[in-house]
Order: sequence, then structure tokens, then C-alpha cells
Amino acid sequence: MDVTALLITAAISSGTPLLFAVLGGILSEKAGVIHLGTEGIMLIGAVTSCIIYLQTESLIITFFGALLASAVLGLIHAFLCITLRANQIVSGLSITLFGTGMSAYLGKAVAGVALSISVPHVPLTSLGNIPFLGRIFSNLDLFIWMSIGLAVLLYLYMYKTSWGLHLKAVGDSPSTSDVMGISVIGFRYIHVIVGSMLMGLSGFYLIMAYSPNWIEGMTAGRGWIAIALIIFARWNPLYALACAYFFGGLDALGFRIQIFDFGIPSYFLKMIPYLSTILVLMFIGWKNRHKPPIEPKALGLPYFREKRF
Repeated sequence: MDVTALLITAAISSGTPLLFAVLGGILSEKAGVIHLGTEGIMLIGAVTSCIIYLQTESLIITFFGALLASAVLGLIHAFLCITLRANQIVSGLSITLFGTGMSAYLGKAVAGVALSISVPHVPLTSLGNIPFLGRIFSNLDLFIWMSIGLAVLLYLYMYKTSWGLHLKAVGDSPSTSDVMGISVIGFRYIHVIVGSMLMGLSGFYLIMAYSPNWIEGMTAGRGWIAIALIIFARWNPLYALACAYFFGGLDALGFRIQIFDFGIPSYFLKMIPYLSTILVLMFIGWKNRHKPPIEPKALGLPYFREKRF
């Protein structure tokens, strides 16, 4: 029981960076803009957080600094894809390559420097006496609860509000939305930038709470897993919550298996989350091969206002 509780706690901690990134990708893609810059923005969010915290030792300033840095990259992606109507896949890959290179350059001065930081936890003493569940949820950190709250709020926003209906309309039929008086450009800009900020928050959590020292390429492909999880979660924030923790559990399981010394090379154990991603995508594609697509119908398509009629 204790081992299971510890594994679930590790899965939640490992899945939280994925959850922030997936939620950001869902916001962007629901507006009709493919965002493949997740990995680069996560790295920029992480290295920015490391540099700012070493200079200020303030968690709040670091938090907003990471959001600002990722918002700038989101604005660049939005400008290229929405205003200049550039290819969204190429733009996203460019953001990833830029973020990877820039983070490596900026992180040279702080590589390997341990951050003496204590992320605040939320002690829920009332849950402490509950068997099993109390061990898992009674002392999670603040940002884990923030990620869970964001998933719930985004679900309510997307499916229970008129603004969420407008977002769906923009992602499915921007020309119709424009005729109905919805600002397609405004909606896309806002959701791409906010989505990028959530991706940067993923990098912030990764270095502030999960692994408190900068290592070049420390995201280790989590951004690409997050992109795949958007499809796995069917663009639903609540499904994203379960998917992120499931893949976080696979990541944590690989480390735990090494403790028992089963003779399996660590390289193979590290492959578990990525191999699982491929298998899940293959399964989803095979299962839904005869079903109509569920992604936003205008996903990846630039909007030309002059052709709305």
C-alpha cells in the first residue's frame, strides 16, 4: 500500500509539467492554431526561471518572469501564424529550435547550480487520517493544486460558457464566427499567448519543484509527449488531467524499477513513456479510423478574412 501511494504521488509530481503543457496546447489548438513549439517554450521557461531565481531568490518574481518569457515566444508564434499566415508547423518547429538553442546558450552560466528553493506545500490535515488517499493528497505542493484547478477551470470555460462556445466556433469555422461578430484574430492571439504561458509554466515547475538545477535539454522530450497527449486527451482538459498523470506514472515507474535491479538497462527503462506514447497514438488511430475526426475543423488553416463569403 505504501509503495503504491508513493508511486501515485511520484506520478502526480512527474505528470504536472506535462499537464501544464497539455493544457496550453489544448488552448492554442482549440482556437485553430497548431503549436509545436512546446519543447522550446518549456526550455525557455525553465532556464529563465533558473536565472531569475538565482538573481532575486523570489519565487513570485520568478513565476511571472517565466510567464513573460513564454508569452513573448507565444506572441512571435501568433504573429507568424495569424498575421503573416505562415505555415503553423514550420513556425512551431522554429520556436522549438530557437528555444532549445537559446536555452542552451543562456544556461551555460548556471548549468549544474543547485537551487536552494522550497516550493510551498498545501497541508490538508483533514485528509491525513484517510487511509491511502491521505498519504497522497495531504501534502501536495501549491503548483500541483494550481494545475488541477486550471484543468477544471479550463473545462468549465470551454464547455460551460459562451466564451468557450465562441472558441469552439473559431476553431471549427472562423469565417462563420467572423460573420457572427466574433473577433477571430483576437481569439486566436489571446489563446495562443495564454497557451504558451502555460507551457512556460511547465518549464517553471520542472526546474523549481521537480528537478531544481539547470541541465541542458532537461525537458527530455516532454514537450513532444505533451503534443501527443493533446490528441490522446481528445482536446478535453479533464481528460488531459488523467493522461498527464498516467504518463507521469510511466516515467516514475521507470526510475522505481531501477531500484529493484532487475538487470534491465536504464536506457530501456527511460524509453517507457515515449514507447507508450507511440503505442497509444497507434491504438487511437486504429480505433478511430472509421470515425469522423474530433479535432477543430480549421486546425492548422490560416484565416483569410477576405474569403469569408
